[in-house]
Amino acid sequence: MMRILMLSARYLPFAGGTETHVSEVATRLVHKGHAVTVLTGNPDGLLPAAESRDGVQIVRLKTFPRGRDWCFAPGVFRAVAEGDWDLMHVQGYHTFLAPLAMAAASRNGLPFVVTFHSGGHSSRFRSSIRRFQHRMLAPLAARAAQLIGVSRFEADLFSHNMAIARDRFIVIPNGARLPEKSGRRPASPHDRPLIVSLGRLERYKGHHRALAAFNVLATKFPDMRLRILGEGPYEAKLRQQVAELGLGNRVEIGAIPPTDRSAMADLLSSAALVVLLSDYEAHPVAVMEALSVKAPVLTTDTSGFRELAEEGLVRSIPLNASPDFTAREMLAAMEAGPISVETSLPDWDDCTDRLLMVYRRVLSHPQPELRTGPALLGDLKHDDRC
Repeated sequence: MMRILMLSARYLPFAGGTETHVSEVATRLVHKGHAVTVLTGNPDGLLPAAESRDGVQIVRLKTFPRGRDWCFAPGVFRAVAEGDWDLMHVQGYHTFLAPLAMAAASRNGLPFVVTFHSGGHSSRFRSSIRRFQHRMLAPLAARAAQLIGVSRFEADLFSHNMAIARDRFIVIPNGARLPEKSGRRPASPHDRPLIVSLGRLERYKGHHRALAAFNVLATKFPDMRLRILGEGPYEAKLRQQVAELGLGNRVEIGAIPPTDRSAMADLLSSAALVVLLSDYEAHPVAVMEALSVKAPVLTTDTSGFRELAEEGLVRSIPLNASPDFTAREMLAAMEAGPISVETSLPDWDDCTDRLLMVYRRVLSHPQPELRTGPALLGDLKHDDRC
């Protein structure tokens, strides 16, 4: 049995790709007989400081400033240092919790691995300093026993920006599994007129692009509807755009609780098309979930989406495509229908098994200097095939 500490800035009941990833792999690790503790933030101070969910122990720390996504938690250093762990997995890098945890692990001789889970940001300033942030984090990341990207794009990006050799990185993609729904057939704009736009309600997620294109389609298909699936600070702007376009009775905005997997499966299975017209995605969990229920997906031709398009999993359009062009591509994607039933997708069991391989390889090298880089390649090198 391994005693695994996972560090994630946010965790359930918060929704998001990283939160879903951590929950899915943590619960599977517990079911395989390992002890997992998730160390996370409590941004609004409203959640229990400690609880157990599905066998996963959750420890929530006070974060400062309250409610901010760039928070830090002074308690991280003590929690990592005083715990009885075999290994730590840092899930996500974008807040100050990650470097504090890496520093604590380094100081206490605790081996750790890092999965970056990178994302975009609606703030131009925050986006502009990402490379600087990567360089500042590089000395700590270089001490990791293994660096993991969720896509080749992400591994290449962080290798370049951190000036860390690419062979220090492996790729373990996000999984996807929703409750199965039987009897799904190829959809068309004529018989299944629902489009779902996925993602947290941030400007960079591109819901405003989906709305503009839907406005073009709405004049031709009076029964077509749009569901913007998410929550976040951009909601008021999106509702304003809906009102200005006169689409109030055709557009619904709202999230599904992240623990309600059946409701998510129901909605995505009923969609004629799922879109995510984002500025940046490394390997979006939401898109993988849509693909897992055989929904056709349209994305932008950027970042990690390109790998999915190359594999024939999604249809993509230029980031700066006009609403008319986007609308035409939406129709084309709906008419083309879902991916082949025979298409194999990574799932959370695959992801968990590959992480376990990493953990075991790390712990099999008692000397810290042998826990990194080529010493770990061996059996893991095949992970970069995805």
